Amino acid sequence: MAVYTILRAAFGYLFLVFLVRIVGRRPGKQLTPFEYVLIFYLGGLTLTGMVGPEMSLTNATCQILTIAVCHFGLTWLRVRSDTFTRILCGTPLVLLSNGRWRSRTMSNMHLQDDDVMDMARDQGLRGLSRIRLAVLETFGTISIIPAEKPGEESTEPSQNAG
Repeated sequence: MAVYTILRAAFGYLFLVFLVRIVGRRPGKQLTPFEYVLIFYLGGLTLTGMVGPEMSLTNATCQILTIAVCHFGLTWLRVRSDTFTRILCGTPLVLLSNGRWRSRTMSNMHLQDDDVMDMARDQGLRGLSRIRLAVLETFGTISIIPAEKPGEESTEPSQNAG
């Protein structure tokens, strides 16, 4: 019975991590997908252990420890494998580059230009001409890199150097 409980807990956790990864990112999230899964899943497990048909402290503790081990395992793999990190967390996505929207990326991520412009306004940037690059980061935030003001030197290496 305990083995079934452990397997059920592990499957539930891994399935939720998978779903969070598939559903995608939205701007403004402060918690990582893993933290969301842990918070909600552990809360549900704790509640099940208290009021569910198997009201047992041992059962709830066993499930919670299983989730902790699964989470540790995924974290360990993420630290040691770039490929696994890209699969699990994704890569940053360019939404706007030099005044041109990446429509397909925006559509795939269920974002609108208003989402990007809202973040730009938060940084005091008004209008597309003031934005050089907008990037949807791996955990849902949108980074805005302002366009260079006339007379400013570029911080990027020159293409013609060398």
